[in-house]
Amino acid sequence: MDTDRIVRTFVEYFEERGHRRITGSTLLPPPDDPVLFTTSGMHPLTPYLEGRPHPLGSRLVNVQRCLRTTDLDEVGDDTHLTVFEMLGTWSLGDYDGRQSIDWGYGLLTEGFGVDPGLLHATVFGGDDQTGPDVSSLELWQERGVPVEFTVEDNWWSNGPTGPCGPDSEIFVWTGDTPPRSTPTTDDRWVEVWNHVMMRHRRLDDGSLVPLGRANVDTGLGLERLACLLQGRSSVFECDLFEPWRRTVPGLWPLDERSLRLVCDHLRSAVVVIGDGVRPSSTGRGYVLRRLVRRVLTVLRGDDPSRGLVDLPDELVRHTLDRFRQQEDPDTVRRVLLDEERRFDRLLERGRQVLSRPRFHGPLGEEDLHYLHETHGLPRDLVLSLRAG
Repeated sequence: MDTDRIVRTFVEYFEERGHRRITGSTLLPPPDDPVLFTTSGMHPLTPYLEGRPHPLGSRLVNVQRCLRTTDLDEVGDDTHLTVFEMLGTWSLGDYDGRQSIDWGYGLLTEGFGVDPGLLHATVFGGDDQTGPDVSSLELWQERGVPVEFTVEDNWWSNGPTGPCGPDSEIFVWTGDTPPRSTPTTDDRWVEVWNHVMMRHRRLDDGSLVPLGRANVDTGLGLERLACLLQGRSSVFECDLFEPWRRTVPGLWPLDERSLRLVCDHLRSAVVVIGDGVRPSSTGRGYVLRRLVRRVLTVLRGDDPSRGLVDLPDELVRHTLDRFRQQEDPDTVRRVLLDEERRFDRLLERGRQVLSRPRFHGPLGEEDLHYLHETHGLPRDLVLSLRAG
C-alpha cells in the first residue's frame, strides 16, 4: 500500500465516522508562538483544544507536516526523521479515549491489515496526582492486545504548563521472531499511533485542574506506518524516499547511516525553504543552516570536491510536490548553493584558526565553547576539521 493510499484510507475511515478534514498548516507556527516549528498535528489546534469552538465541528482529521529538532541526533536509525507527516484525529469534547482507541484498533487491523497478534499497547499506570488509565486498559484487554503500564512514557503534555493527560501508545512488532518482551524493553516494538486523553491543565505550581472539556488527540506517523505496511526495515526504504534512494548513491557513495542523514537533511532543508525560511545565525534560520552544514560535513568527509550543485532538480521538485509547496525549485537550489558558499568560507576560516599553536593539542570543552562563541565554529565542524 503506497503512502497516497494510506492517507486516503485513513482520512476516509474517519470521515465515515463523522470527522471533517481540515487543511494542515505549514511548518511555521503563528507569530506569537514561542516554538520554532510545528512539532505535531495538534500544535496548530491548541486554541481549540483549550476550548475555542472549531468552525468545522468537534470531530476533525488531517495530515500535518512536522519538524522536530529533538530528533536530529537520532536521524540515521530506522525510525526517526527531521521532517515527517503526521496523520491526526481529534475529538473536541465529543467521544472519549476508549472510542478513539477502538477505532484505531479497527483501522489498523481491518483497514490496513495489520495482524492483531503483532500489536502491543502501553497505558498510563498512574502517579501521585492521577490514577491509572483503567478505561484504556479494559479496551485493550477486550481486544486481546497485551498492555504494559508506564508512567512518564504515557503522560503527554505540550510543555511545563497547559493541556495534558494520559495517553495510550500502539506498537507494532518488527522483529523476525514471534513477538516477545514489551515496548520499553525491546526496540523491535515500533510506536506508530498515540492516543492522548487530554483531560487536564497543568498550572505553574505543577498541580492539575480539569480542562473545561475533555478532548482526544491522536497522532500516527505516516512514514513509520508506510514502512511497516510496505514490509520495509526502515522509514528510508518506504516509497516516499524511493527517488532519493535511487539517485543519491550514484552521486555520492556513502555508508548507510550517512546516506540516510544526507537524504533526510536535504529533504528537510527543501521543505523548510519551501515554507519560507532562509539560513541565518538564529532561530529557524539556524536550524536550516545546521541541516545544510551537517550534510556538507558528511559529504566532504570522504571527498572535498562534493557539493550541492550536483543535487538533481528531480529531488527538489519531488519534495516540494509531496509537501504541497509552491516555492520555485530554482529558488530552493539558489538558497542551498548560497549557504554552501558561506560554509566554504567558514571552513577556510576554521582551518586558519585551528592552525594556531593554542589548538595544536587535544581540544577540551572550554576550547570548543570558545571556538563556537568567538569564531562561529560549531563543535561538529571543528571535530571534522581536526579529524581531516
